[in-house]
Amino acid sequence: MVTRREAAQVLDIPLEMAHRHGIPSRLSEAELGELLDNPPQWLVQSKANRTGKRPVWVQLSCAVCGFSEAARPKKWWPDFTYVCCEHHAPFELPAAAAGLVRSEYEGVGSRFVGIVDVAVPEA
Repeated sequence: MVTRREAAQVLDIPLEMAHRHGIPSRLSEAELGELLDNPPQWLVQSKANRTGKRPVWVQLSCAVCGFSEAARPKKWWPDFTYVCCEHHAPFELPAAAAGLVRSEYEGVGSRFVGIVDVAVPEA
């Protein structure tokens, strides 16, 4: 059995769309396979409408302990250099390379901090 959330990830659609189109809260592997092999028109149309700018789901993995989860990316997320669980100390990550400045973004996924290393602008 797979959950609606897992099915949405496999189908590469938002969870809200899965709910709206009647995907049950739990479905069998065979039912999911049928959706993949013979997608309904709404799913075909959804994939055709994609602009390709942002993925529907991303896999976040902690650079320290390896904990991983799928999440819907937010518009404000930059391209993270690292993602780590919020309980890890900054020194547990590799140090920023020479000439780079590190910024932290809290509230990434359910428990992560996003780390971005960028070049220091020259004056």
